Amino acid sequence: MRASLASSIAVTCAAVLALPVSLTAPAAASTPSAAASALPPAPELPGSTQSLPLQPLGAATRSLGGGATDSGEQGLTRRDVRPFSLVGVVWDDPTAPLHGTVQVRTRATGGGTWSEWQDVETHNEEHGADPGSAEGRAGALRGSTAPLWVGDSDGVEIRVRGEETLPSGLRLELVDPGEGPAGDQDQERTAEREAPAPHSRTAAMPVAPAALSAPEAAASAVNAQLAPYGATWIPALSKEETELTVRNMHLQDAGRTAPVQAAPPAAAAGQAAPAAPAAAAAKPYIGPQPKIITRKGWGADESIREKGFVYTKTIKAAFVHHSATGNNYTCSKAPSVLRSIYRYHVLSSGWRDIGYNFAVDKCGNIYEGRAGGVAKPVLGAHTLGFNTNSMGIAVLGTFTKSNPPAAVVTAVARLTAWKLGLHGVNPKGSSYLVSGGGNLYKKGTTVRFNSIAGHRDGFATECPGARLYGKLGTARTSSAKYQGRP
Repeated sequence: MRASLASSIAVTCAAVLALPVSLTAPAAASTPSAAASALPPAPELPGSTQSLPLQPLGAATRSLGGGATDSGEQGLTRRDVRPFSLVGVVWDDPTAPLHGTVQVRTRATGGGTWSEWQDVETHNEEHGADPGSAEGRAGALRGSTAPLWVGDSDGVEIRVRGEETLPSGLRLELVDPGEGPAGDQDQERTAEREAPAPHSRTAAMPVAPAALSAPEAAASAVNAQLAPYGATWIPALSKEETELTVRNMHLQDAGRTAPVQAAPPAAAAGQAAPAAPAAAAAKPYIGPQPKIITRKGWGADESIREKGFVYTKTIKAAFVHHSATGNNYTCSKAPSVLRSIYRYHVLSSGWRDIGYNFAVDKCGNIYEGRAGGVAKPVLGAHTLGFNTNSMGIAVLGTFTKSNPPAAVVTAVARLTAWKLGLHGVNPKGSSYLVSGGGNLYKKGTTVRFNSIAGHRDGFATECPGARLYGKLGTARTSSAKYQGRP
């Protein structure tokens, strides 16, 4: 866990939009029992992260696939570790790229079966806060690969080969997501069972728990116009119900016309925060509100993120990503994948919160991402250089060679129809954003984007994968139809 969490960052919103413990793994043991006895006790936390420094690999490991390069080869030989489900590699300098390959293989928990070597995506620098922002200057930031979901494992082996000099301070991060709400029940199966009947939403929605911690209360309070405190999901509404809800939100916030600061560190439930755009009340084009699983619903540990919320002025465009964590997960495990990414972004990479504003699993379930309110313009850390006035949607999986399921495209269309509609944006239109700096556009450059864009449109990257990127045209058309546009 980071040594300290920075205080909240006050960001003024426009008036109209007031809307690790370091653990060195033991050397490979001769017997499983010997290895197990050498493992340190697991901390009593909702999830944990093991951080293992990488070591130079000698001649004994070169037979695994070629000799060490001139730039060196680092890694770890096979070893027993505490249970984990997601892996990644971090290093000291967040601006230093890792030019080379990272490969891991893992052993399934209790089974003794080792996986084949799997590639870890090394080009992760295109994600994160804009260079000139407060989060982008944070001292806790580290360079990092994309995380890779490997499932329940208790053994690991890794090799890192550099095409150039490897960055210093390379460490393997092994993330255990911990248990989630109700054991991470399959969200696809529970969605229909929990869905409230029309016009009886309040009675059918979850009852708030008796007590919430201050961070939990703050994360829940910013969604209070859409769900009660402690709710694990925000209900889907019809288009008519959505329009009525937006009008009611406008009326509730009519007196809040002065610029609003981000919530202070000790934010309490019910404290004022930027509301949904007042202009949306007069807009006829808005899609029906989709069901959204809240941070409480996927089991976010609110104590690890930075306190308070940071907002941008509006939402002009949505950037679609893939998480590059692989497709080897079931939808019942999607909350675990999300908790792992969250821990990796915050505790391993040094971000203030998870980078994405929303996530979508391969069954089409939609999840709240970065805290601050799903209807509000929360500043994310998803598209380096273009986080201001945009939102980021991460589809859990890797879609470079795999086609995204139809449910994914539908979920992206429904989510953008609603969220872009709140800000009067046509999903089939385009918007202008100003670059905060990146490898495609210099800082200060004004760039025209599709309202629903791919990550690669703003940064030289494969994200969101060629197969998912090819479906964005379909998502734009569907999203506009959900808004009721001709």
